[in-house]
Amino acid sequence: MESTRRLTRWPLTRRLVVGTLVLVALIVVGVRIASAAEIVPSVGITRPVDNNNNSSDARISGGLAIRGALLPMLKGEVGASYRSESRLDGNLHVRQWPITTSLWLAPVPWLYAGGGVGWYQTTFDYNSTLPLQDDTRTEFGSHIGGGLEIPMTPGVSVDVNGRYVFMRRQENPVPQQFNPNFWTTSLGLAIKF
Repeated sequence: MESTRRLTRWPLTRRLVVGTLVLVALIVVGVRIASAAEIVPSVGITRPVDNNNNSSDARISGGLAIRGALLPMLKGEVGASYRSESRLDGNLHVRQWPITTSLWLAPVPWLYAGGGVGWYQTTFDYNSTLPLQDDTRTEFGSHIGGGLEIPMTPGVSVDVNGRYVFMRRQENPVPQQFNPNFWTTSLGLAIKF
């Protein structure tokens, strides 16, 4: 009877030891991931490339991104931003909110470069006096760019980012030549959590 009890307890003990080791490993990995993540609220400027130096085409935008270390020299980012503008003497209100994902190569902690893809939702709200129907379109785009993170405190850095955006068909996301549709630059705070 004693040998039966020992055999019954052994699998339970073994499971507790293995479970505890797995829990400790998950906590260690979770702490590492959590300390590598940052949230980046930002304010930016977007401007078409082919605007013949007309500064009135530049638009202010606001954004929010979550960035984290995937490997020692590779960061991943998911971001969203919002901008709006009035056209046709106020008869058209255009709003755009892109959702992007990026991979950034970071050879040193304060410098990164890379690219990614995004889905650009654009809503056209026409004045109710016009016989046009409001419309929302989704376009696919890719981007290349980079940035700097200038440390202010151990948990906060100033983030300066710039990118060129290429609007493309989803079947052919990689541009064949350098011909961006617009550029965007932003200034934000990278807050580690």
